[in-house]
Amino acid sequence: MQFSKRLDRFGDEIFAALNNRRMELEAQGMKIYNMSVGTPDFKTPEYIKKAVAEAAMDDNNWKYSLRDLPELLDAVCTYYKKRFDVELTPDMVMTVYGSQEGMGHLGMALCDEGDTVLLPDPCYPVFAAGSLMAGAVPYYYPLVAEHDFLPYVKGIPEEIANKAKYMVVSLPSNPVGSIATPGLYEEIVEFAKKYDILIIHDNAYSDIIFDGAFGGSFLATPGAKDIGVEFFSLSKSFNVTGARLSFLVGRPDVIAALRKLRSQIDFGMFLPLQKAAIAALQGPLDSVKEQCQKYQERRDALCQGLRDIGWELPNGKGTMFVWAKIPGGRTDSMAFCMELMEKAGVIVTPGASFGPHGEGYVRFALVLPPEKIREAVEAIRKSGLN
Repeated sequence: MQFSKRLDRFGDEIFAALNNRRMELEAQGMKIYNMSVGTPDFKTPEYIKKAVAEAAMDDNNWKYSLRDLPELLDAVCTYYKKRFDVELTPDMVMTVYGSQEGMGHLGMALCDEGDTVLLPDPCYPVFAAGSLMAGAVPYYYPLVAEHDFLPYVKGIPEEIANKAKYMVVSLPSNPVGSIATPGLYEEIVEFAKKYDILIIHDNAYSDIIFDGAFGGSFLATPGAKDIGVEFFSLSKSFNVTGARLSFLVGRPDVIAALRKLRSQIDFGMFLPLQKAAIAALQGPLDSVKEQCQKYQERRDALCQGLRDIGWELPNGKGTMFVWAKIPGGRTDSMAFCMELMEKAGVIVTPGASFGPHGEGYVRFALVLPPEKIREAVEAIRKSGLN
């Protein structure tokens, strides 16, 4: 059997080696602090679980949905106005099975073979995968400490900008933890209009942002709705990651294009899940705000702890992740992750798995309570990896 050459566009899964060794160490009795995968450990609100349970008892809700419920589209529009002060209409909204699935398919709706797209480096891997599945040619714009790990459009060569079809922007950013600064989105909108580039903004972490900063929407920027779309996710805010409750919102023609593609391979989101999304969007946000504070306490415990043992100042301004430079002049992030697991029992993600500019860094996921994070830092100190 000769499989598609498309598979050759993707690298090997780097987490397999980490996970296999983790199981071996656990079997030997070693205490493990797993801070590699961004799976929230907080509970899903009861009112969301109740909405799923009640909807699941209705036999009609087990049929093909075939469409997004009008009341769900209205709920997204109302939420965007209340939360972000952004006016949307139902033709500017569609469901996706998580931002990851949506990003994976959007490139195929937008690109032809050989089209150029602009991607951040480091970036969440599906940004690249979605482009490669479409046959597009990625140009990686670097997120570096010199520019506070933010997009720097002035550094993108004009010959690349002239032929780019879309640009992916992700703020607050996974993996690097940076957040939008005043004027940044305006600069990106101006750049997009000048070169006729669609902006695809990943807004999965607007509710996990620290030190009093406001987690907003790219679409609130004047002119953004003319040149952009945004992936909006309930996963991390409401701890519903397995339900895959996400949306693409923004320019109606882009929404229509992805909806047309999706209609060829899917019959729509399971109706009880749509009911769960409505409950989340219309429900109270107290738990979301409380959870953000708890993430900040975790961020503080980790960043202060790492600084105290000699690590460089980590970048953790938003998201449930902290981006830290490997100490001691080491440069091989995968080798460091293996050594950290072997000597300290702490599992993190190598920066190189997010792109070439991630080399020399590691990503910590804030998935342990502060006291466990302090234990993990102490284990790192005792290991001598500082």
